Amino acid sequence: MVKHIILWQLKDEYSDAEKADIKAGIKAGLEGLAGQIPGLVEVHVNINGLPSSNADLMLDTTFASADALKGYSKHPAHVAVADSRVRPYYKSRVCLDYEV
Repeated sequence: MVKHIILWQLKDEYSDAEKADIKAGIKAGLEGLAGQIPGLVEVHVNINGLPSSNADLMLDTTFASADALKGYSKHPAHVAVADSRVRPYYKSRVCLDYEV
């Protein structure tokens, strides 16, 4: 099994209300990939960080293997969500992939 964790900071130009809408869209889009991508075992997006956080949201995914993670990165359903709901809105992204 492989974990794929991403933390994003959204662009500063958005108001709190806009950020809430963006985070909800990212959550719906990414969690909507469940059952669509081979080897994607679990997908959770946390959008309710505490005020002490320095990231706006977190993607926590589990894959059957490193090859499944590679397939996910290129899968058309994932690319569509990433291009429409994620990439336009973030200013920084940090990723950690590891075996469990």
